[in-house]
Amino acid sequence: MHYEKFPNGTVKCIEDEITFELPQGWSWERLSNIASFVGGKTPSTSKAEYWGNDFLWITSKDMKSKYIRSSQIGLSDKGVEIMQIIYHETLLLVARSGILRHNLPIAILKEQATINQDIKAITLFDSSILEFIYSYLKGMESRIHLKYIKSGTTVENINFDEFKSIIIPIPPKSEQERIIHKINLLLDFIDTIESQKNDLQTTISLTKSKILDLAIRGKLVPQNPNDEPASILLERIRSEKEELIKQGKIKRDKRESVIFKGDDNSYYEKMGDSVTCIDDELPFEIPDSWAWARLENCCQKEIKRGKSPKYAEKSNVLVFAQKCNTKYDGINMDLALYLDESTLSKYPDDEYMLELDTVINSTGTGTLGRVGVYRDSDNHQKLSVVADSHVTVIRAYKAINAMYCYYFLKTYQHELEKIGEGSTNQKELKPLTLKSLIVSIPPYTEQKRIVEHITTTFAIFDLVYCIVIFF
Repeated sequence: MHYEKFPNGTVKCIEDEITFELPQGWSWERLSNIASFVGGKTPSTSKAEYWGNDFLWITSKDMKSKYIRSSQIGLSDKGVEIMQIIYHETLLLVARSGILRHNLPIAILKEQATINQDIKAITLFDSSILEFIYSYLKGMESRIHLKYIKSGTTVENINFDEFKSIIIPIPPKSEQERIIHKINLLLDFIDTIESQKNDLQTTISLTKSKILDLAIRGKLVPQNPNDEPASILLERIRSEKEELIKQGKIKRDKRESVIFKGDDNSYYEKMGDSVTCIDDELPFEIPDSWAWARLENCCQKEIKRGKSPKYAEKSNVLVFAQKCNTKYDGINMDLALYLDESTLSKYPDDEYMLELDTVINSTGTGTLGRVGVYRDSDNHQKLSVVADSHVTVIRAYKAINAMYCYYFLKTYQHELEKIGEGSTNQKELKPLTLKSLIVSIPPYTEQKRIVEHITTTFAIFDLVYCIVIFF
């Protein structure tokens, strides 16, 4: 059993505080018995004579790594005189800060410096155990966070009276040195692995972008002379559009765009009675069996944003918002809210999202232009879904492979992110901008080959990355 003896001679059993058995030659000790604790302060900012660049003055912003070596702000000799206490070879701990929510902000001060009021200095009576105590406290990070960090009215604070009572296992000096050496080797190895993971992620991302770029130029899969040309595919789209016009589902566009290749090998666009050469608009050359078309003429659903929804606590209809089209995790319908069903009369049938609809975030700093693809499998509740007013839904005609449409727009995501209109904080990607995008269209059978090639290759990349992350 473990006991603690106090200065007044009393003895208390502390077995409930002992978290594990120690090897022979180790001992338990409270942090308060091996270190002193002092808080810092900030000299008056109204007195210029306290401030300069002669001496380091550490703030919580400098606590970003294991070792603190410099500060952006320094004190003058007069400022140092006011602070009185100079620290060196000391553990510094941020006592109150928003970053307490994520970790235990503790670091080792290697140079002489003084500290501000957000930091506590833990000065060990024997500085030779500094590295070991630091490593142990970092190892206890999550447990310390749960037990000693409490939320104040505006910021989180460390309860220092309790924190000082932490019981620390102390090994023999020679074993401390072996432990620290091993820890440093492992941390260096981890840093190398993390760097390689980041490099791999960057390489995969760039490779995916290159594959998409090759795909929309007709350079990813071999051409097949037996494929039906895309020009015939576009004729079928026009027939499909005529049928929808007859059914009253869409209106006839009196200035419908028709792009064709002239006898001089230039491309022209006919809109009503006007014919214009558009060679300057075309970003690259395409194979002879391919064709160009405006995105507007590739879509069976009008390119427009959804409606501003009225929400309900619970209903049978979900609202697809821009947050559902996440940056790293694809479509996340768990973030969707419920639509008030009393407003359903505002939503015609084509407003409900379908399998493989492409979705584009059309507003929002940091989200504008993001391209995703909706799948029914994303919808775990299996409820109907409508888009809100910050999302544009792209639904291609059946003669265009829906995933090819998505991959084409995904290729242009970086461009879409840049062409928002409006003020800095109110930029929007207007439907008219999307409608006028020029799309390279392969023969339908080549579209399928492209999609199969991209899907398979991307799946391999994702598997490789997962394996590397796992190991």
